[in-house]
Amino acid sequence: MGNSQLQVDKMGKSRLFRIFLVLGSLFMILLIIIYWDDVGATHFYLHTTISGPQSSRLPSDTQSDAKQKPAISKENFISDVDEFLNQVLESSNKPNKLSKEGSDQKTSQETSGQNGKQQEERVRGYDWKARSTTVSLDRTQSQERRKQLLHDFCTNYTLDFPGRNRSFDDIPNKELDHLIVDDRHGIIYCYVPKVACTNWKRIMIVLSESLLNQGIPFLDPLEIPREHVHNSSVHFTFNKFWKRYGKFARHLMKIKLKKYTKFLFVRDPFVRLISAYRSKFEIENEEFYRSFAVTMLKRYTNHTTPPKSVVEAFAAGIKPSFSNFIQYLLDPRTEEHMPFNEHWRQVHRLCHPCQINYDFVGKLETLDEDAEYLLSLLNVDNVVQFPPSYHNRTVSSWEEDWFANIPVEWRRELYKLYEADFSLFGYSKPKTLLQV
Repeated sequence: MGNSQLQVDKMGKSRLFRIFLVLGSLFMILLIIIYWDDVGATHFYLHTTISGPQSSRLPSDTQSDAKQKPAISKENFISDVDEFLNQVLESSNKPNKLSKEGSDQKTSQETSGQNGKQQEERVRGYDWKARSTTVSLDRTQSQERRKQLLHDFCTNYTLDFPGRNRSFDDIPNKELDHLIVDDRHGIIYCYVPKVACTNWKRIMIVLSESLLNQGIPFLDPLEIPREHVHNSSVHFTFNKFWKRYGKFARHLMKIKLKKYTKFLFVRDPFVRLISAYRSKFEIENEEFYRSFAVTMLKRYTNHTTPPKSVVEAFAAGIKPSFSNFIQYLLDPRTEEHMPFNEHWRQVHRLCHPCQINYDFVGKLETLDEDAEYLLSLLNVDNVVQFPPSYHNRTVSSWEEDWFANIPVEWRRELYKLYEADFSLFGYSKPKTLLQV
């Protein structure tokens, strides 16, 4: 009887110990989350193991100062917290290593796609003109105007559009895939295709050191192959937070959105569409031919059975016209099948400017000046420089020629489709295109 009672007591104590252990762990996690929010006000960045340790490519005097100064306890605490979360969640993310053998082994379809991308790069060319090293005082004022316009539009403007009034928590995870995070420097970049995003992605790769070439991080953005730049596995985006942090994901997103510097680049919506058409349908691109051009040809031309490959189609002089492309955008069946492709999806659907308070809004029309100014604001201009811009960049003056054969009614419908982007980012309504 005594032994049985003793065993019962031991089991009770063991169970009680496990309960206290679980409650203690939950309390510690709650304490960590609360403390994490509080220490954010000291304006340091939350460094996670996604990017590894801080970059060693710092000026020599900075490194010597760092050795002399004691470590900041709160920052160390945050690093420990992030390491703790990573261990608990059993997740890891290592830089991608490139090998010549792997990059050489491509299927014929991939090779065709890469040839198209290389052709696109050659067609564009680079403008190696000298840049001004002076910083205009008007840049700060220009940024304030752009950000104020966003704020006014999202809070007071009468024009409404889908998703404008939803909260950040209401945004589906799959719609956060354009927000690239660099934990090394506390930067979040929302990339918009056809707005210099290839080179900005290159910048993010260099800063985060997320891609290695023979074991060494890339130092020159232009040395990063184009096909690797657009490989989603290279970039740590918000939609990957769920896999890494689970139920903590949305909370960590909000913390980083609050503490990090957030930026995006935009351009005139109609000019962006022209650029998208030029690069995806005027140049051989197997992926876009099969996914979109074939549909356009079947729906809006007399080619009921288009060639199976883009090579055959171009050899026969068959490709969708710009008019066919506009028809496709205006066709209700297009989005019934799937959302707009990112190359012509509206910017407000890619970057959610009414839910995310961007610190910097750049424009392609002032790319060189804005890029130089932004990199200096981020204090990384000593680490990386923005690559030279394209000398034959699609410009607004082309709009009239490109839309000459587009019916006025179609133009008006197209403007309504992209009106929110025009208004949000301060682009004038193209009145001449919309008048009879």
